[in-house]
Amino acid sequence: MKSHVPLTLNVRQRGFSLIELLMVVAIIGTLAAIAIPMSNNSVRYIKVSGDAHDIANAIAVAKMRAAAQFTQARLYFDISGKQYYIQTYNKTATPAPKFETQGGATSLASTVSFGYGAMTNAPLNTQTTLGQALACMTDPVPPATPVAIANTACIIFNSRGLPISDIGTGGPTNDDAIYVTDGTSVFGVTVAATGFIRTWQGNPFATPPWTLK
Repeated sequence: MKSHVPLTLNVRQRGFSLIELLMVVAIIGTLAAIAIPMSNNSVRYIKVSGDAHDIANAIAVAKMRAAAQFTQARLYFDISGKQYYIQTYNKTATPAPKFETQGGATSLASTVSFGYGAMTNAPLNTQTTLGQALACMTDPVPPATPVAIANTACIIFNSRGLPISDIGTGGPTNDDAIYVTDGTSVFGVTVAATGFIRTWQGNPFATPPWTLK
């Protein structure tokens, strides 16, 4: 008579040791320390470049509205408030003609502001001196005269779609520009005397310091 001997399976259960887990956590932490700042920089760059292109588009819209409505139109920039909006000139408004806002205001991204950082020279064949466009002027009731509005900048177009320095003299200008920065990257939008709109990226350490985007 055969006896039945129970079979014992020698199964070795494997897993991760504490040292192995700690090594994995350390590797993940190192990769995160490298990736997160790079990701944040990329997001900031996307925001400032996006704002610059949005401003260029808004300038083009103001230019078209001036021609379509056969009047003057301007893009009004609130420098300290980090906003801008389109206004058209109502010649029949009472008690005096004035600029009237069309649509809502557009705000810059939270990490972006108006400015040109470390840049010192204007893009080639644009402004004589680097700077934001001239300040917006008030719409006074005669005989009062217009005065500059602090912390603003305006790009004005006449009914032919050409940039002008002010609606009084209607003189053409080649000095219109708006600059935005996130503290690292700088972008500029310029308007030539012909009405040609260009977007630039600045790099004070490169030659030339501005490149078309």
